[in-house]
Amino acid sequence: METSICLGFILLIDLNRRTYKVWLLHHYIKQFGPIDENMETKKFTSLESDRKIWFSMWFLSAIVTFGLAFFPMIYRLIKNRNHHFNKEAILKEQITAHLQSQGKPLPKINNPPREMNAKIWAVAIILLVPLFILAYLLSKDLASHEMEQDKFLAQAFPERIFMTQTIPIKTYVIITIVTLGFGVIYWLYKVVNQYNAHYTAHLQIEKKISSLMEEKKIDK
Repeated sequence: METSICLGFILLIDLNRRTYKVWLLHHYIKQFGPIDENMETKKFTSLESDRKIWFSMWFLSAIVTFGLAFFPMIYRLIKNRNHHFNKEAILKEQITAHLQSQGKPLPKINNPPREMNAKIWAVAIILLVPLFILAYLLSKDLASHEMEQDKFLAQAFPERIFMTQTIPIKTYVIITIVTLGFGVIYWLYKVVNQYNAHYTAHLQIEKKISSLMEEKKIDK
């Protein structure tokens, strides 16, 4: 019965999903000119790429292993989160340094969300209650991170295209309460998908930066 309820939530179709657009760097080129060739590129390309996890695979593994697969899934989810937020901070520092070299106004850089201890959280979910807390914290961190990123890009690049995701935390809480806690499975499913979408958007930004820098070298 419990498995049927969980599967039902996973198969729900999000009809209100909004297209997750990414910032297009060519608007920056149009506004401020070509990227400075002295701007370091290694920090954009040498960092390990964001890793996605597939909830359906982990969920099926959890059924087969009587829930044990949830522990490494949570560990990997948090590790990916920490890695991305650190990489995003480096990206902002590089953009700010370039704007400074161009004499442009510098956008404010806020501290990224605090790093979470992946091992502790992965073990703690055995008590169940931390699983609900974790779902909330992961959703809140991503929502605040995207809002801060949107403000940063708006200040740094007036002509930018960026749209944050809709993360209805209150809706997830209500679903979880109404279903006597089983809705947290659907909540985690949405959290994983939202982080994956964010990683995809960030990857496109990195590729665009690398491509433009290579073009600059070739033209020279």
